[in-house]
Amino acid sequence: MALLLIAPVSPALATEPIRLHPDNPHYLLFRGKPAILLTSGEHYGSVLNRDFDYVRYLDALQAAGFNLTRTFAGTYREVPGSFGITENTLSPKAESYVCPWPRGTIEKAGDGFPKFDLKSFDSKYLERLMDFVVQAGKRGIVVELVLFCTVYDDQLWNVNPMNAGNNQQGIGKANRLEILTLKDKELTEVQEALVRKIVAMLKDCDNIYFEVCNEPYFGGVTREWTDHMIGIIADAEKEFPHRHLIAQNIANGSAKIDRPNANVSIFNFHYAIPPDAVGVNFGLNRVIADDETGFRGKEDRPYRTEAWDFFIAGGSIFSNLDYSYSCRHPDGMAVVTTSPGGGGPELRRQLKVLKDFIDSFDFTKMRPDNAVVRSGTANIPIAGNPPEARMSARVLAEPGRAYAIYLKGGTQAELNLNLPAGKYKAEWINTKTGQVEKLEALEHSGGQRKISSPTYNEDIAVRILQAP
Repeated sequence: MALLLIAPVSPALATEPIRLHPDNPHYLLFRGKPAILLTSGEHYGSVLNRDFDYVRYLDALQAAGFNLTRTFAGTYREVPGSFGITENTLSPKAESYVCPWPRGTIEKAGDGFPKFDLKSFDSKYLERLMDFVVQAGKRGIVVELVLFCTVYDDQLWNVNPMNAGNNQQGIGKANRLEILTLKDKELTEVQEALVRKIVAMLKDCDNIYFEVCNEPYFGGVTREWTDHMIGIIADAEKEFPHRHLIAQNIANGSAKIDRPNANVSIFNFHYAIPPDAVGVNFGLNRVIADDETGFRGKEDRPYRTEAWDFFIAGGSIFSNLDYSYSCRHPDGMAVVTTSPGGGGPELRRQLKVLKDFIDSFDFTKMRPDNAVVRSGTANIPIAGNPPEARMSARVLAEPGRAYAIYLKGGTQAELNLNLPAGKYKAEWINTKTGQVEKLEALEHSGGQRKISSPTYNEDIAVRILQAP
């Protein structure tokens, strides 16, 4: 293949790419400002699906006030019907699959089209990937680029380029549970070459970080392979003036991380409900992310409350799967009917309320501190009394200066707070609209102080700031 020269159009790296905040590594620093990352985005097919208009998609994310998108590098794709997702952007038509490795001209792969050449790189793919990252950067959007993914079933394996039957070289003479191990030396070398190519090409982009593998805890992925690929990224960037962050997907739900890889700065969890993953790993002093959610039905409440719980627990990245994006509706205006999750404009508006709430604080100076709420009562609806109606309280605090409190469940609450002496302003925020439902001044001599919420539905937040 002829040498491909792609000149980045993104801003030159006068400053470092997104990185851990130097004063509080539980958060990020992006373009000189403290950052949390929040999105409700498409199902990771922006680059690998030629039929997806990613410019309109990125415009929609920007309009929603979001600053993150997650996309797969193209080493994995899905097929129609995968996971019950309607108009799945990660399931391109075979002729629209944009793969890192080009198609040849002879023989047929499992999808009926020519086999892939694992010893070359597809220039159209590289151009599309670069333009996607550049376009995202112009809109202030960070790209989490996922390099590999567990191959979940044989249907997906039958169309995967790393299957020996689907590439010209016959590389990958293993089953799908062995391709993300170090068992096949030639396949590992192909993977290494791709990682180095992508990392080198995106060298001057400040809005990118790399996740090695999506959900490696399924499908036979070994820790040795994961650590090896993390090492390849680090080695590829060792001469760069600035290095990019590396993320590692740890578990669904929660798990305590033992022997963390020193090159990993972001630990990703999926479906982190409740957000226990934050607390049990807080001592690692790295970013904890709720990196995927979206299989909890079509109502907005589960995703809104999950996001609020996660950020107030001390997390700093939340990525929701939003099934209102499709090739026909890259602006996210499709009506979700049969997919396993929800999404759409109203959910995005609600999540923007959360982002604005967190951004209203000097959050790098705050820490989780639920002990601020010494006791509390809530008016709980009697009829049915579902578990989600029980009130829970979470607090993110800079003692004596700022408190972000989130209440979930009930319809009206009275809290007994432990606050230092001082003057404060308390604003009760509607989590769906962002409106201030109640405003009060607090003049406090120290110790415990009761505050009462207005009536609310499902959840409410209160912002308490030290008054001048």
